[in-house]
Amino acid sequence: MASAFAHSLVAVTAGKLFPSKVQQFKFFALGIFCATSPDLDVFMHKLGYSYSHVLGHRGFFHSLLFSLILAIFIKIIFYYKTPIMSKLGLILTAYFFFCAASHGFFDAMTTGGRGVAFFAPFDNARHFLPWRVIRVSPMSVSQFFGEWGLRVLKSEAYWIGIPCMVVLFGNWMVRKVRRRS
Repeated sequence: MASAFAHSLVAVTAGKLFPSKVQQFKFFALGIFCATSPDLDVFMHKLGYSYSHVLGHRGFFHSLLFSLILAIFIKIIFYYKTPIMSKLGLILTAYFFFCAASHGFFDAMTTGGRGVAFFAPFDNARHFLPWRVIRVSPMSVSQFFGEWGLRVLKSEAYWIGIPCMVVLFGNWMVRKVRRRS
């Protein structure tokens, strides 16, 4: 898996692309939650589910269906006054969906694990993307704070951090040009 830091950075970067009127603390905090929550499936192992089970790590909770369900749930609970089919409702749902779905895509770019079940529960086949360039993060917090974790952070800085900075800079430039026009 990619680390929670990388998933959070992607959520914040994506949030900066949305209209400034929605860019509030709650918006970013919920985006980060959506981007990191699929890894809560590591606790399924403690409940007796194997890694390869549909409820195991990188299974249903990393799927596109779960991302959509989570996005709708978050929008309904935390933005209940905004109709889901309104422009703002769709923007919020799209952002939360993107954050949650991005988790699986970045995990599918890691150098370890058994792939991601993007289409669970309908298909539990695990998939990787053709580019497996991000160092896989340890599942243990204690292992993360060591040499392995440092290698992960360097890899994520290169493959996720730099592209996020490019996107943020490009967004800043576009907004600056628009303000002048």
